[in-house]
This record gives sequence, structure tokens and C-alpha cells, in this order.
Amino acid sequence: MLAANGCVTATTTAQRTSPPPNIVIVLADDLGLGDLSCFNPEAATETPSLDRVAAAGARFTDAHSPSAVCSPTRYGILTGRYCWRGSLQSGVLWSNDPLLIEPDRPTIASELAARGYETAFIGKWHLGLGSKGPTDWTAPLDAGPHTVGFERSVGIPSSLDIPPYCWFRDGAGDPPPTATIEGSKHRRQDGEGFWRAGAIGEGFVHQEVLARSVDESIAVVQDHVKTNDGRPLFLELCLSAPHTPWLPTERFRGTSDAGHYGDFVNEVDFEVGRLLAALESSGLAENTLFIFTSDNGSHWPVADVRRWGHAANLEWRGQKADIHEAGHRVPLIARWPGVIEPGTTLEETVCLTDLYATSIAAADRANSTTAARPDRGGEDSINLVPLLADGDATLLAGRTGIVHHSLDGMFAIRVGDWKLIEGLGSGGFTAPKRRAAKAGEPTVQLYDLSTDPHETENLAARHPEEVARLQAILDQIRADDQTSR
Repeated sequence: MLAANGCVTATTTAQRTSPPPNIVIVLADDLGLGDLSCFNPEAATETPSLDRVAAAGARFTDAHSPSAVCSPTRYGILTGRYCWRGSLQSGVLWSNDPLLIEPDRPTIASELAARGYETAFIGKWHLGLGSKGPTDWTAPLDAGPHTVGFERSVGIPSSLDIPPYCWFRDGAGDPPPTATIEGSKHRRQDGEGFWRAGAIGEGFVHQEVLARSVDESIAVVQDHVKTNDGRPLFLELCLSAPHTPWLPTERFRGTSDAGHYGDFVNEVDFEVGRLLAALESSGLAENTLFIFTSDNGSHWPVADVRRWGHAANLEWRGQKADIHEAGHRVPLIARWPGVIEPGTTLEETVCLTDLYATSIAAADRANSTTAARPDRGGEDSINLVPLLADGDATLLAGRTGIVHHSLDGMFAIRVGDWKLIEGLGSGGFTAPKRRAAKAGEPTVQLYDLSTDPHETENLAARHPEEVARLQAILDQIRADDQTSR
């Protein structure tokens, strides 16, 4: 029996018919849709590894992060729930903030662990480490990946421009941050790459984080094969790049036509290629659902597009943090040999919260013996497995709309081709962030993306009936009390 989001709700007694797939989710940081050649043939970057994934599987042309910034999207992926339903209504976390995921809330990791998976987290966390004050790195961390279902974890607390700069391993500092580092200016200001001054761990090198995250992921794959205990693997790798600081290594300097940022994108592709090669050589790739995406759009304003001739967010309006399309329309590609037809292009509108239900359904798909669906979790998640496997979008028809959320908490809703934005301005980095309506001007934005994909003409005054309809849908989604689920 299937729930509305397509997850299994009942337990059967039949025996396993085939091994469940390994599941690998790779989340880039601030990577735009136009940074990948498979979405942008005119890109000033080169992404052969990711292009091969798309060619061997599926690429989504209308995929969205639930938020236009980092922490809320990471919460949404792991829990299948919009972050604004909880404690974080705007902004992102800082390293010393409490764990954003509520106690006892199911995550992809906890659900897959209950299904017998080995679970591992590598890379940028940025979901809080549980402390109410400065984190005590000399003691076991009271929260983190190790408390939400990951049995193995190696990572950094948050973005590479937010201190402390250090590694943690399985809930402990590795080593604790005992030194300090001065800040650095952005590349746009001729700096060495933007990061804030603060604490740093001994031996921590910003430029090494990307490669080390992949090294640690490869070690997870190799150890999994070596152990050979019959369990499938769930690995979430959250890259620190191409978020600031833009720190391409010497090998990649000058390999793009988009400066340090473009070079860093090229390095991201190379590093993902190393993980893909490890999956191949280990023998895991043929039974692995591999998903690659980004937490939001690229922090790439119009000035950078003009300077470099590179449309990191394609022609979509805005950039990271904004409520407009470039803030939350993200690359999403998936490869699953024997299930996803190579070269598939999917135009359906989906959200990264859907990775929760999709991962659980993928784990259960190969088994006729399945775990019962929990009472809580995945409130805003739709199972994409039927779409990936057969092009069946039936489950998506049950979704009334996708809610978008900007850095400063501006809401928007997408229903079909219509998009309603509650307010004027970008709600993010692009000026003006917020502005008052002029005399006689609507206080909201309404766009028909089928005829105006670049959000240039506000139709709110001409179509008040659509404004009212979409506003009612958004109000209902927000009013729906999901806290008990």
C-alpha cells in the first residue's frame, strides 16, 4: 500500500527478491544550473564527469531546492520537510547553533539504517552541532550527523568561510580548533578567497577540504566493500565547493574562462569523477542510485555574468538567496543502471525535499519485505522512483504546489506554470531585497513562467483571480499542521 507520497505504509511477509540499491547523494554548494555543460552548452566551465552521469541517466530541467540558501535546504533533503515549518524561518545557521533537526525526527539516514543500510556522512554539515553556547571541541559533540542516523561521519561544521575551521569525526573534533586564522577578502576584491577570521584546527587547510572530502568518501566505499557484510550503503557527500572561498588548486588554475570560480567548478567535477571511479572499481556502481544536485543557485550576480560571459544560473532571474528562479532552480541528475533509461530528460517540477521519499522508496523497491512507514517524516516529500523508472508522474499530481523560500524569509509558491511571490524585491542578495509598493501597484509578484520564464512582467494586477487562487493554496500549505507527523 502506498501513501500519498508513494512510500510504503504496510509491512508484507514475502521474502526479498533482489538486493536493495546503494544510494549516494552528492550535494554541491552554490553550484548553478548553468555551470554544467549538460545543461549549458555555452558554459565557460567543463564538467565531463557530471555530463557522463546525465548521459547515463536522467537530468531534471525544473528541479528546485526548498530554500535559496544552505542550511534550510540541507534540512529539507534529510527530513523531506520544509525548514520553515520548524525553528529556522530565515537565514542560515552558524557553527555554534543548536542542531536544526528536531529530536526524534526521521531522516533519510535513520530510515535507511532501519532498513539495514550502512550510513555515512562526509563533508559540509551546516545543520548545527547541538550546543547552546560555544562548542566544546574537547568533549564529544552533543549533536551532529552521528545523532540523526549516520553511523559514520567526517565533516566540517559549516561553510568554509565560517569559523571554526576544523574537522570532526564521528562526533569529536579531529583535532579541535585551538589556533586562529586571519580573515581574507573575496576574489572580487582581489583577495585570496573570502573567509572570516576565527578559530582553526591544527593542520587545517581550506584548499584541501574538497579533495579530502572525496578521499574520505572513497574510503567509505572501499571499507564497505572490504567489510562485505551484505548491507547496502547510503552515503551523503556534501561538498564545500564552489562556495566561497574560491580555492582551485594549481592543477585547475586557468582551466576555465570564468576565473577562480569557473576553475573551482571544474575541480568539483573532477573530484566527483574520482568518487564515480571508485564506485565503478569497487563493483558497487551497477547497483547504485547516484544523485547529484546543489543546495541552491550560484552566487553569481549580473556583474559576474557580464565580466566573464558565463551564465552560472543560465538565463534565470537573480542568484543565490533570491526568491526568483536563479535562487532555487538547481541542477539535478540521477543515474541508476537498469532502472533509469540513459539520456532521459525530465521536465516535471520537483523539489529536493523529494529525495527523502525517493531514497526510502528506492530502498524498498527491490524488496517485497519492507519496513513500515513512520508516523512522522517526509511531510513535503514525493517519491520520484516511478518517474525515474517509468516516466510515471502520477504521484506528483498529488502535490498542490511547491513552496519557495528566500534568505530573508520571503515566500513564493509554484503551481503549474504560475508563480506567486509574497512581496516585492528579491528577498535575497539582489537589490532591492524588499521594497514597498508604489501607489496603485500590487504588493505581490505574479509570473507565468510558460510565457515569461525570466520573470520580467508582474501580472498580479491583470490576474487578481490567480493571485487569490495561489495565495489560498500557499496559506493552506502553511496552515496545515504538520508538527504531529
